[in-house]
Amino acid sequence: MEEQQLIFTNHVAEALDNILAEIGPAKVFVLADVNTAGLVLPRLQAESKAAAEAETIIVKAGDMNKNLESLSLIWKQLGERGATRHALLVNLGGGVVTDMGAFAAATFKRGIKCVNIPTTLLGAVDAAVGGKTGINFNGLKNEIGAFSLATAVIISTTFFNTLPEQELLSGYAEMLKHGLISDKHIYDSLLKYRIAMADPQRLLELLEQSVKVKEDIVRRDPTEQGIRRALNLGHTIGHAFESLALERRSPIPHGYAVAWGLVVELVLSHMKMGFPADELRRFAGYVLENYGAFDFTCDDYPELLRFMSHDKKNETPDQINFTLLRNIGDLQIDCTATPEEITAALDIYRDLMKL
Repeated sequence: MEEQQLIFTNHVAEALDNILAEIGPAKVFVLADVNTAGLVLPRLQAESKAAAEAETIIVKAGDMNKNLESLSLIWKQLGERGATRHALLVNLGGGVVTDMGAFAAATFKRGIKCVNIPTTLLGAVDAAVGGKTGINFNGLKNEIGAFSLATAVIISTTFFNTLPEQELLSGYAEMLKHGLISDKHIYDSLLKYRIAMADPQRLLELLEQSVKVKEDIVRRDPTEQGIRRALNLGHTIGHAFESLALERRSPIPHGYAVAWGLVVELVLSHMKMGFPADELRRFAGYVLENYGAFDFTCDDYPELLRFMSHDKKNETPDQINFTLLRNIGDLQIDCTATPEEITAALDIYRDLMKL
């Protein structure tokens, strides 16, 4: 897999025009959801000649619309509006847009180039970087997809002033995960930073630091055969929480699910790997204060376990795979836990989160 170009700048329009001038695509398309099309696209079009001249494709917003219907719409629009194999798709939006747009680009005419411009903190730190693309299918998160790197990712904090605090917190959970798997200095600096009072330049510095943790891991293991599974910390449980919320028809932000999943998986880390109890309590307290708690009862355990059994990291449905920590920065991939251990961890989570 080729490396993707990562550009950290708050001069997004200039960066986009320079990239497209270098690539020289036959035709440019910009994909956005209805929210980004109203809040961000006009700003980019006013400053970028390439964006102003591009064809636009608009899809519905929200994770519930990261589905086959929306993907088909993108393919259809590309085909009907003259996209050849030498076209380029700019994915302007959060993780839903970059996941789905990059997958559409990877599969249309067996692959066209794409550039990701994440407009959310979550998209910038997670979805837009690393080459994981896809859609939800059959009630399961990211069930259909492919590894395919965007040609370039333009990472900026310039559009974050359009985001509510909940969206900033959602992205920050992935940054906290990167802190947990890297080192205590990064982790401590993240716990001390007040994301609700974000300064664009300081946040861009923290974001670059966080993305480079992920970039280093992806470079070593582009298709998740080994160490890249470290990036799944918090996600086995987190995706199960998301799937349960979708089943309830009450979706939750991905980053919130990851934050709550991190608490459960740090409980498992304490149970199985000796992760320090004081760090567990510290993190759980931070999550409770900033994210609240995902509410479920023991009656939901069988359904949560069923969702976990579908996780793509599992070797078999009855062996649920986790990345766990002995301490901050000291991780172990390919750990397994029994249903009894997982339900015990869920019990402790409910105690820690005062449910």
